[in-house]
Amino acid sequence: MIAFSLTFPATAWGLEGFGPWSLVAVRSVLAAFIAGGCLLALRVPPPDRKHWPGLAVVGAGVVLGFPMLTTLALRTSTTAHAAVVVGLLPLTTALLSALRVGSRPSRAFWTAALAGAAAVVAFTVQQSGGALTAADLYLFAALLVCAAGYTEGGRLARVMPGWQVIGWALILCLPLTLPVAAVALSVEPVELTAHSVTGLLWVAAGSQFLGLIVWYRGMAAIGIPKASQLQLAQPLLTLVWSVLLLNEQLTVAAPLTAAAVLVCIAVTQRARGGEEAPMRATEGDQLVQHGRVVGQHDKVGEIVEVMGQEGNPPYRVRFQDGHEGVCSPGPDTEIRHKAPQH
Repeated sequence: MIAFSLTFPATAWGLEGFGPWSLVAVRSVLAAFIAGGCLLALRVPPPDRKHWPGLAVVGAGVVLGFPMLTTLALRTSTTAHAAVVVGLLPLTTALLSALRVGSRPSRAFWTAALAGAAAVVAFTVQQSGGALTAADLYLFAALLVCAAGYTEGGRLARVMPGWQVIGWALILCLPLTLPVAAVALSVEPVELTAHSVTGLLWVAAGSQFLGLIVWYRGMAAIGIPKASQLQLAQPLLTLVWSVLLLNEQLTVAAPLTAAAVLVCIAVTQRARGGEEAPMRATEGDQLVQHGRVVGQHDKVGEIVEVMGQEGNPPYRVRFQDGHEGVCSPGPDTEIRHKAPQH
């Protein structure tokens, strides 16, 4: 959250010396070079073909869509206003998670999330004089594409390390972002200042790569909906940065709305707010424990006994080296069901 809360102030700094298209394209290219260097140095093999569609969604959402739309919005919107509007991101992420991966948040979870969303909508309408501006429309569109990228990235982080999820997504977008960066830099004026360079470097290394590494890992560990609600703290942190770094003057409504949204965090975190569809298996299925560190190979075993009811864990597993043990699958584990026999 600390890394993400600095994104809008850093973007505002970057816009002091770069055009919007140059800033977004160059940040993606720089982040891709960082990710590519790490992947190459550690000799990480490319993901399985089945994971590339999900990586494309991550790329479209968090590498291209969200940075571009929020950068366009920040040309006319203050970072404080944009930060409070983006407080809706946890709700949209939880909603898409429920549709995509079968999570079932509780009623208390949804009540608290909707209350936070209502506070943000009321703030937006009040600040805009009763009508939405073009910047607001950019921000609301950014919420949808980012939520899709977060949801798909959180799902993929259960089967591969989070840094590889964002790393491969950045590489996947490089054939598009590299030529766009070259064209944008030749068309839009560039003024290299301490603020513009610092802002560019932060959104490239901090927001686009390092922040997403730990974010996807956290989503895989505690569940997408519950992790997404932690982002309700982001607007409040960004308000602090907007005052300290940009000398923005806050209206009374901004911190009050952010504080109201922050209260919703405690409620959603106490609620049973992120359980996904239970993992079930039958005898003969494979249990795959994915390596949690770079270079560690997957551990594959055959489920020889289902010890829980209705296919639920724990399972007795015979691994390929002949060792048998009782396992309760964690976030780095998946079940591969045996093919039906005809």
